[in-house]
Amino acid sequence: MSAPDITGLNAEGPVIAAPEAQVSDGDVDIDVSPQGGGQDEPVHEPPDLPLDYEAFYLGHQEFFHGFAEIHLGSRRVAEQVVHEVFLEILGGWQPLLQEGDLEQQTLAVLHRCVYDRLRHDGRPPAFVINAPIAKNLHAVRNQLELTSSTGGLYEAILELPARQFTVVVLRHLLGYKTTQIARYMGLDARTVDYHGRKGKERIRVQLKLPAAPGKRKTKSGS
Repeated sequence: MSAPDITGLNAEGPVIAAPEAQVSDGDVDIDVSPQGGGQDEPVHEPPDLPLDYEAFYLGHQEFFHGFAEIHLGSRRVAEQVVHEVFLEILGGWQPLLQEGDLEQQTLAVLHRCVYDRLRHDGRPPAFVINAPIAKNLHAVRNQLELTSSTGGLYEAILELPARQFTVVVLRHLLGYKTTQIARYMGLDARTVDYHGRKGKERIRVQLKLPAAPGKRKTKSGS
């Protein structure tokens, strides 16, 4: 599917640039400047975007920017990468809808674009080299009740299924409250908590850690 010529994305939604207005002076094309009047020039309306895509953008852009920033360490670079992510998603919007698993597929695009940028820049993720983010990961270890070092923790988080991953990142790395996560994901609070618990269990298994004290299953009648 051919995507519209989108040149910017912001919190209010996609911004689409209209073509530059030009007038002809003989054989010479002269760009029209704001000072030159142009009151009679036609207004070029941006092409309509699919309403479901606009809703997706508005619902996901905050999380996408936050995820990119904790990896890239710069809001400006994060915005550039997320812009590319949404352009790619828009370009394949209808096939994505038809194939299903929209959340998982769009997260895969986000992951790939972020790590492509890191490889292009020849540097590790910012959470490895950025002290505040390293402290945040330490806090995540405590929140997840992990008793070992944070080694392998983020890699384990990246291996989570889409919904578990989203809940863990939003809750523990970006500090979202359950009500915010529920609204973002279109789930009720209990379902968010369920995915959070399953994510914690999966991380613990991947890191080969024992269950937290008091949470081990006991035999019937013991």
